[in-house]
Order: sequence, then C-alpha cells, then structure tokens
Amino acid sequence: MAAAVNNTVHAREVTDALNEVKFSGFHLRAIITAGMGFFTSAYDLAIIGTAVGLANESWKAGPTEVGLIASSSLFATFIGAILFGTLADRIGRKSVYGMEAILMTIGALGSAFSFGVWQLVAWRVVMGLGIGGDYPLSAVIMSEYANRQDRGKMVGMVFSCQALGFLAGPIVILTLLAAGVNHDLAWRIALGIGALPAAGVILLRRAMPESPRWQARAKGKAAQAAKDMASYTDGLARSGGTATNVIREPLSKYALTLLGTAGCWFVFDYAYYGNTIGMPAIINSVAPHASMITTVAWNVIIFGLFAVPGYVCAFMFSDKLGRKFIQMMGFALMTLMFLVLGLVPALAHNAAAFITVFGLSYFFSEFGPNVTTFVLAAELFPVNLRTTGHGISSGIAKFGAFLGVLFLNGILAKLGFGGGMLLSAGMSVVGLILTALCIKEPAGKSLEEASLESLPDAQPSPEGLLAHSAASFANGSTEHMLSSDTQEDSAEVLVGV
Repeated sequence: MAAAVNNTVHAREVTDALNEVKFSGFHLRAIITAGMGFFTSAYDLAIIGTAVGLANESWKAGPTEVGLIASSSLFATFIGAILFGTLADRIGRKSVYGMEAILMTIGALGSAFSFGVWQLVAWRVVMGLGIGGDYPLSAVIMSEYANRQDRGKMVGMVFSCQALGFLAGPIVILTLLAAGVNHDLAWRIALGIGALPAAGVILLRRAMPESPRWQARAKGKAAQAAKDMASYTDGLARSGGTATNVIREPLSKYALTLLGTAGCWFVFDYAYYGNTIGMPAIINSVAPHASMITTVAWNVIIFGLFAVPGYVCAFMFSDKLGRKFIQMMGFALMTLMFLVLGLVPALAHNAAAFITVFGLSYFFSEFGPNVTTFVLAAELFPVNLRTTGHGISSGIAKFGAFLGVLFLNGILAKLGFGGGMLLSAGMSVVGLILTALCIKEPAGKSLEEASLESLPDAQPSPEGLLAHSAASFANGSTEHMLSSDTQEDSAEVLVGV
C-alpha cells in the first residue's frame, strides 16, 4: 500500500512507491537519458540510404555490397539486443547501461572515417551492437521507474525520440547538399554527427543507480533498493526497505507472450525498415528522374507530416486506449494503406495521392505497432526476465528489419513497387493476428500485475533478509520520526509501514 501528499509517496515496498508516484522531474530525466540512444539509432537509419548513395559515387559498389552496408548494423542489432538483454537480467542494468552508448559513439565515428565498403560494414557492426543493447536496457529501465498511470506514455516518449532522429538525419543531409559540400565529405560529416547525442548521455547513464525494482525483486536487496530509489527520485518515492520476495519465473511460462512480442515486432520491422531505409529507392521507383535533393526533401515532408504526429498520438493515447488496441488498429490500417498502394498503380503517377496514402501508412505505423511493440515488450515479462524478453523480441525484430533492407532492392526489381507493398500488407495481417491471439493488455495495471509475476511461490533471498534485518531498527526509528513529521506538516503520508 502507498499514499502521497504533495507528490511524495512512502510505501512498504519499493514497487508500490514507484507504481504510485506522480509524473515528476526524475521521470523526465530518465526519458531524456534513455531517449537519446533512439535519436542516434533513428538518425543513422534515416541517413544511411542516402549516405551509401553518396559514398558509392566513388566506391562503385555493387547492389549486394550496398545492401550489406545498409543492413549490417541491423544484423548486429539483433545480436546486441539479445546479448545485452541477457546480461542485464543476470548482472544488473547498471552494470551494462552506458556501454551501448559508448559502442554507438565509436561506431558512428569509425563509419565517418571509413575508406572502403568493408571498413564501413565493420564499423556499422560495432554501432549496431550498441543500438541493439539500447533497446532492452532503455525500455526496461524506463518501465521500471515509471508509474502505473503513465507508464505507456513514459516508455512511448523514450521510443518517440526516434522521430526526432528520423527528421534530423535528412535535414542534415539536405543542408550539406544544398550548401554544395563535396559528396565524399558530406556523407562522412553526416555519419559522424550521429556520435554526438550518444556521447552526450554516456555519463548520465553510467551515473544512474541500479534499478530499484530489479534490486528488490530479482535480488532481494530491498534496503539498498529503497536507498537508491529515494536518491534518484529526489525523495519523491520512498520505501521502508521491507524485504520482498525474489522472483524466479521461468521463460517457458512466457512462451506465448514471447511469440506475440517477438512475432509482431518481426513482421512489422520487416516492412517498416525496408520502407524507411529504402525510402530513396521507393521514391525513385515512383519518380525515377528526381534529383537526390528532391528525393531527400520528399522523405522529410512525408515523415514530418505523417509519422511525427503518429508518434505523438501513440504515447499520448497509450494509457487511455491501451497498447493492444492501438497495435491492432495500426496493423489493420497499415494493411489497408499497403493494399491501396499495391493494387492501385495509378497512384504512382499522382504525387499528391501517393504522398497521402504512403504517408498514412507511416502515420498508422507510428500510431500503432512501431511504438507499441517497444512498450509491450518492456511490460509483459517478469523482473528476472524483463530485459531478456525485450532483448529477444527486439533482436528478432531487427533480424526481420535486416532481411527487409537486404532484399528491398531485389523485391522492387522482381515484384515492382506494387508487389513490395502487397508483401508489406501480408506482413501486417500476420501482425494483427498475432496481437489478437498472444498479447494481453497491460494498461492500467502495475508492472508486476502486467507481467504476471507470481509472488506466493517465491522466497526472499538470504542476503536481502540480512540487509533488511540490519536496517530494521534504524528504519523503524526513521519511520516514527517521519510519521511525526507527517502529523505536524502533512508533507507526506506513510501507509502500511
């Protein structure tokens, strides 16, 4: 139980305090710290198609090599997500958080100084490993600090930093090209700039304390968790440090959930990343005589007008409409848009109609599975498997993205633009079915309720009991004084202590 006056929550257990504390400054700090990684990854994804085109003016790489450059970081993301996700559940979030930002920074800088296809592929693998690690760590850390009421909004806001990256990338490219910067220099500058946001949050990430939920429920260190929580939340969330049960859920219990989170994300990313990274190729297939500047400008217009509002709608309505509803709605309307694009070839000859329909497919991608797959995977697994489940889900998703990008040019060559859109429609239908059958709605529930953590069969860890016993006398005295303070100034209310 927990209660609050003047936004200060004091509860018997760490999880109760975190579930009930209102949206505050420390939440915003966590959103920015976690979100900059997604700005970096989106920025890179938004420019790599154009950057490779500029580099290839002198490199003269073949279609296979071009596809490998664009997709190599996605394959590495698949590995990084599973690796970092597994490690974070075993040794703690703090032990590895920030390492992925270091990899992204090094990878971006190395990419900028590449002088051949295979050098660029190698550095993009380094960057991809960092991007992969960022998915489970940033998503789960945000979900574990979030409250019950606004969790969908908070985790969605972290992921929606992606929108800013997707906009910034083409704008940087446009600026460089419009300024007449040499093409060989332009793509290097553009890729190198991607190191800045990731580098900017390394210290913030390394300075974050261990996740209080993970400490209390995965390790049984409730007293230390309460101390770290009070410090990071600026005293707004407090706990008496009561020893809590240790969660040891098996992954097999969540097989159906994993099929839903990983399967929906895989089919979505197959279509989404192919369309996003391959935007220049798609626009070129509709308008083959457009200049590179024109193509990039259309990219900015489509994304700015349609995708950005979709991101905003997704996190604003996530807690009101529910993640499952938004995901099913998104998949259904994406299917409709892709079918129209695939079955009405005349749209390719009408710029306004094409931009509208293709743009709407982007809107419902964002106000739909692009945001919700990220959020759901951070909510539906128990604390001892949370980064593992998210890592597997996002890793498999990025393998789908890898395939979509790798084969995009071949699909466009063999099936044409219409055939490619019909394939994307088919993927969306599969996502709709998997969501309906495998995903449970977590909105309005605590993280512990949403992930079906079973407390009755769990036991407190010996070290957790020792830590609590050692602190119990001091905690009891502190709680007595806090209760007295409450009677005097109503600054806070202690419940269940």
